[in-house]
Amino acid sequence: MNVTIEPGDPRDPQVVELLTQSHELMQSLFPEESNHYLSVDNLCGPDIRFLVARRGGETLGCGALVVKSDYGEVKSMFTDPAARGLGLGALILAGIEDQARSENLPVLRLETGHLLADAHRLYARAGFKERGPFGDYREDPKSLFMEKAL
Repeated sequence: MNVTIEPGDPRDPQVVELLTQSHELMQSLFPEESNHYLSVDNLCGPDIRFLVARRGGETLGCGALVVKSDYGEVKSMFTDPAARGLGLGALILAGIEDQARSENLPVLRLETGHLLADAHRLYARAGFKERGPFGDYREDPKSLFMEKAL
């Protein structure tokens, strides 16, 4: 398959297109108060490690690690719909885990929408377990919270 997982720039036009697709999907599925995605500008912050999946010169997926003081948070996981089924989500998630370990973070956490069954399966296969809200999140029936000890 020749896919690489590497640091990426959220402002890259191919990445912006993926993030736009992701944000539009989330807006179509969930009310505004249940959407917790990060803007392109926020993904450029010093506490963000942004990764992309590339094949040839084409960006097929992305994901981010937000480095917190005592955990890492998985954000902005998205795969181009035309590239689904290639295992890119698992590769990106493994890259995020590797980055979190290199930052000496003891645990990864995430919030995802309750309707995103494919994402739930991906995270469960990677060893994530359900938990309650964390950080600034509040209980929301449209959210699923998960974590994995590293």
